Amino acid sequence: MRRLYKTLQGEIFAIPGRNIAVVFFLFLCFLPLMTTQPFILRIATFASIYAIFAASWDLLYGYTGQMNLGHALFFGVSAYTSALLNHHFGLPPWLTVPMGALVAVLMGSVVAIPAMRLRGIFLALATLALPIVMTGIVFVFPDLTGGELGISGIAPLARSRVATYYVTLFVMLVSIGIMWKMTDVKSKKVRLGIILQAIREDEVTARASGINTIRYKLLAFCLSGFFAGISGGLYVHVMKIAGPSTLELMNSINPIVWTVFGGIGTIYGPVTGVYILFPLVEFLRVFQEIRILVFALLVIAILLLMPEGIGVWIRDKVECKCPRCKLINFIARHHCRACGAQLHLIRQD
Repeated sequence: MRRLYKTLQGEIFAIPGRNIAVVFFLFLCFLPLMTTQPFILRIATFASIYAIFAASWDLLYGYTGQMNLGHALFFGVSAYTSALLNHHFGLPPWLTVPMGALVAVLMGSVVAIPAMRLRGIFLALATLALPIVMTGIVFVFPDLTGGELGISGIAPLARSRVATYYVTLFVMLVSIGIMWKMTDVKSKKVRLGIILQAIREDEVTARASGINTIRYKLLAFCLSGFFAGISGGLYVHVMKIAGPSTLELMNSINPIVWTVFGGIGTIYGPVTGVYILFPLVEFLRVFQEIRILVFALLVIAILLLMPEGIGVWIRDKVECKCPRCKLINFIARHHCRACGAQLHLIRQD
């Protein structure tokens, strides 16, 4: 217990950004105790699902620089796979969701094939076409996929609305934690993050230094597809229907907007973007005429005032890094909590 307390004190309580994350996590845990309104619980449930979806896009682009404009492909393929397995074979959600994610991994490996040769706008256009192709396949086989009407009668994720909320929250926290740990450049056990960032910064130099860039780009596509597939499987069991809307263009644009709003290449940035923008858009439905206008103005304002994202902006306002030992400290401190170096020069920059 003493070792656990020291770990929490040094790695969580001493870092303001992580304190904010802990407080927000506790708020989400106790949300059903503060309100039982179905509308609020439904928004919070979908926010957890979309947080996984947005973070999976950030895992690919934010850390490897692979622009994917067809991220809805992973989401939709997993959604349809989970729906078909549940509807035709009666498999429970705890089996259909991971199986749908594995099919999304397979699709990710297929998408990665052109990514090995394409870059920049050419890769973006290639990935953009894939959900359109999949939508055409859905319409070609209406007896299997339900065509325009989709597949209905899917089993719910849990027996009650509150249980569904906690299931999605738990899966979101585990998924975000895994993605964050895998991409942490300071991790001594998992070196994936620093390798992916090396590929993003200069792929030629990374290849010259001995890194198998093709293998790691393939791995990034598969991991991104897996977590996007997890979100797609959860979505279809919460909605209890799988339709072509899971493959539409806006479903690929939304994770990009959420990630840019929160902060690219951070994992926690997309989560921040989702929990701010998604509830805002839903609550603005009462002002249908100006809903999109307010949303667009907010995104533009954030991009102008906080170009690195609101999550990174908040972090920079509460944290500073020691110039000597590189340890993170609270911005109000005058000396580093570890080595005692002066921190006031950091705040003057």
